[in-house]
Amino acid sequence: MTVPTLHRRWTALAGLTCIALFSAMVARYWHPVFGFTALIQLDAASDDLKLDAFRELPVFVHRDTGGYDGLYYAQIALDPTLRDPQLPRAIDNLSYRARRILPSALAWTLGAGRAAWIAQIYPWLNLFAWLALAAILWRLLVVDNFRGWLAWAGVLFSAGALVSVRLALTDLIALTILSSAMFAAELGKKKTALGTLAGAVLARETSLLAAGGLLQRPWISVRNILRLAAIALPFALWLGYVRWRLGPGDQGWANLTVPGAGFVEKWQSALAATQTLNDQPLAWGNVLATLGLTAQAAFIVARPRFDDRWWRVGASYVGLMLFLGTAVWEDYPGAAMRVLLPLTLAFNVLAHRVRAPLAWLIVGNLGVFAGLLAWRDAPYANHELAFARAGEVAAIARPVTGWFPSEQHGRHRWQWTSARGTIAIETWPRARAVNVQFDFALRSPTPRTVVLRENGREIWRGAVGEKLTEFHALAALAPGAATLEFSTDTPGVREAPDANARSLAFALYDLRMAVTEK
Repeated sequence: MTVPTLHRRWTALAGLTCIALFSAMVARYWHPVFGFTALIQLDAASDDLKLDAFRELPVFVHRDTGGYDGLYYAQIALDPTLRDPQLPRAIDNLSYRARRILPSALAWTLGAGRAAWIAQIYPWLNLFAWLALAAILWRLLVVDNFRGWLAWAGVLFSAGALVSVRLALTDLIALTILSSAMFAAELGKKKTALGTLAGAVLARETSLLAAGGLLQRPWISVRNILRLAAIALPFALWLGYVRWRLGPGDQGWANLTVPGAGFVEKWQSALAATQTLNDQPLAWGNVLATLGLTAQAAFIVARPRFDDRWWRVGASYVGLMLFLGTAVWEDYPGAAMRVLLPLTLAFNVLAHRVRAPLAWLIVGNLGVFAGLLAWRDAPYANHELAFARAGEVAAIARPVTGWFPSEQHGRHRWQWTSARGTIAIETWPRARAVNVQFDFALRSPTPRTVVLRENGREIWRGAVGEKLTEFHALAALAPGAATLEFSTDTPGVREAPDANARSLAFALYDLRMAVTEK
């Protein structure tokens, strides 16, 4: 086997490993009822403002962390024509968010206009975009050695790319379309490149800056003006529609500032955070991401190549970088990492193709650490007793009061109670009653009768003894929420003679549910 062949095999294996790593990170955010809606980042503060259609659907609500823009784009996807009168109340600065209509419109199309499908499909868009970008970059970079793999992974695992996926934003989708346009241009498919880049602008308006990569000498010419018009026209028409439908709104100029001021402020705050922030990995990840972006800009500035389309793209975003204001730089690592994703892409393509010293690729991609940190805290706590979903009907059961801490051994999971324990059942759709079949097992230290009530109404009773016994119960639950209570009138038995021993009446084992629409 030749050395080049061996290198290609090892890089292919490394690429597959990266895809497996990404899949494993993403899988931690999957839930059988909520799907990937945890990525939308709907928070408790926004729960009362969301659209009625969203209120009806099983969308995960983050109780301890703040919301983010993904929840706005996901709700716009329910009506990308912007005619829903609830949209202005549910979405902060609707006219500004609505500019990035392509992902929302795509989710609406793939979901055939059905709210239940759209809510589940929208967070998938970034997952598919990441995989599509991986395939496009593999060909763009001709990955057949370590340097090519490093450049490829540097883009895919950059802070901007991974945060965009984590928060279900539009940046990575725009970058994937932008990279497709550049790839089409390199293949000589000029019209395809122009049309594709026009789509990227509809996903993220700053993609328009990449138009420089599709221009040709002489720079000031009728042909280039027509190219720019073709790229900008769909976006301009959509902006006209947004203004007609919603009226004037905030254009986002507050995100810009005096050249260099925001960048300097970012460095000052990032270094200060290493001394004041308790979360040191987050603080240093922020510093490394800022250092990586700085190295990318320095590489572009230090190696002018006006005839290279990738250099022109990178230079355009270095210019944008200088004007970004506090609102874009602040936070850990900050929205600038997403806004400047095309700079990260252009840097890695150029550094790989011109065979720049390996140190450039390493330092320029230090933002990978901040990207991985964005995925460290999966949102699902292990406090659900059971869940079920059948089409658009779903239910989740959670212990509320009267239970001792959960115990588990092998495939069995159980909780003891001293007399009575309650379980909260949450159901969707909110406005419809749901039929639920409960399958469970019970065990008790002494013989007794256990009664199951739903909102105070008895729905089952049975004799329970020392042997673990399986039971079944049916209930027609009221829309939205219900309370189950397992109880017995027979006193519990102390598990040990000491004063702190628990009084045990019975244990509920392996609760399972099956749902059907009433």
